[in-house]
Amino acid sequence: MRALPLVAILRGLKPAEAPAIGEVLVEAGFRLIEVPLNSPQPLDSIAALRTRFPDAVIGAGTVLTAMEARAVASAGGELVVAPNFDREVVEETVRLGLASLPGVMTPTEAFAALKAGAHGLKLFPAELASPSAVKALLAVLPKGTSLIPVGGIGADNMVAWRAAGAAGFGLGSSLYKPGDDVAAVKLKAAAILAAWRP
Repeated sequence: MRALPLVAILRGLKPAEAPAIGEVLVEAGFRLIEVPLNSPQPLDSIAALRTRFPDAVIGAGTVLTAMEARAVASAGGELVVAPNFDREVVEETVRLGLASLPGVMTPTEAFAALKAGAHGLKLFPAELASPSAVKALLAVLPKGTSLIPVGGIGADNMVAWRAAGAAGFGLGSSLYKPGDDVAAVKLKAAAILAAWRP
């Protein structure tokens, strides 16, 4: 998070594509890579990325149960991201020694997630919120809470969210869509990093 707080969300990634796509992202500077569990053979992709890029933090998204969190850990994952807050998922993730990033939208969810041990909060879907919502949430959450908007974030709209206090972003289709080749991902990554480091 300190080096580059941008999570590459590779929804739809296939295991055979994982090394090449991962290479492009790591070369660009990404160190947080998430393969959602509703991708083809996601645990195989996570294991392949973990082996190939030991200095990156590889994990899973769309983790909905404690059993899935255990499967991610078994595959070598270090990060568990969810679209929602489920206490059992957060507690099991923390017990396993993995980083927990549950999805929240309201102060009630945010405080409950932090109480359960979440390491950061995914504001999802960001399309339903706004930079003003980030500012308002951070005004009441414990100082230093990492709030990461996800959903509809791209090179064209990061500035306003950052100005409101967003700690980073999860980047999905603005960075990778199923079928994207290495060249396409390289171009998207460059545009995103240019917007992050103007």
